[in-house]
Amino acid sequence: MGDKVKLAAAQINPLITAKRENLEKMVAAARMAAGNKSDLIVLPECALTGYMFSSRDEALPYAETIPGPSTETFSALCREMGVYIVYGLLEKEGAAIYNSAALIGPGGLIGRYRKNHLPFLGIDRFLDAGNEPFRVYETSIGKIGLFICYDCNFPESARVMALSGADILALPTNWPEGRSMIPEHVITVRAFENKVHLIAADRVGEERGARFIGCSKIINAKGETLSAASADKEEIIYGEVSLADARQKRTIIKAGEFEADYIHDRRPELYEKIIEKMQKGTGNKR
Repeated sequence: MGDKVKLAAAQINPLITAKRENLEKMVAAARMAAGNKSDLIVLPECALTGYMFSSRDEALPYAETIPGPSTETFSALCREMGVYIVYGLLEKEGAAIYNSAALIGPGGLIGRYRKNHLPFLGIDRFLDAGNEPFRVYETSIGKIGLFICYDCNFPESARVMALSGADILALPTNWPEGRSMIPEHVITVRAFENKVHLIAADRVGEERGARFIGCSKIINAKGETLSAASADKEEIIYGEVSLADARQKRTIIKAGEFEADYIHDRRPELYEKIIEKMQKGTGNKR
């Protein structure tokens, strides 16, 4: 494994319920990014199905298992092109339906993540919340952590993956109009405060009255934006990162006088309040 990894975020406009057309568009975008020598390609949240479903019953026919038809398609592409791909889909397991992301590599399916934090928006209103901890997957291009859209608003999500050794965080997302603060500021902070590379792939276009804001972004472990997409165009953005930068957590501004390590310098014994269960009668109910 070399130190340099080329990342790509494929910003596309999926069509709701149009799985075949969406898959073709996703494959075409991934193939183009792979042809530009990308190592890891990230596609948006629910890219396979669309997002603004009006009920669980409407969405159910478009959900699939992992592994399943689309993971087989991407496994073949990754094997052919020698790349890694992360993409969003609706996953079904028994009676449950999740907003999920799959990680595929040249050897096939590596893992999947089920969205843990669900906003009251689109299909997330009707889905089952993720039931597993945040995981980091070791690959030949570094250790990759997965989260989805709203998850990035909870700093613990990125922090726990950083503590698990993540080099790169992949964030498939569907940012709706009114959420520009997230690509402008929040994800940059997540990369900077954890000293990890972060690649966010958003969608564009309108779907059932909701407009999505694009602005996909690739940020390095120093908190620097390497590439940012437009607000309204389908496009692919690229950025090259160093795994060594993500693994050296100590920042030396002036040796022996000004140094910082946001991992080592934590005081976990003071943070117990974070893991307390929500008290009865607090918080908002849906």
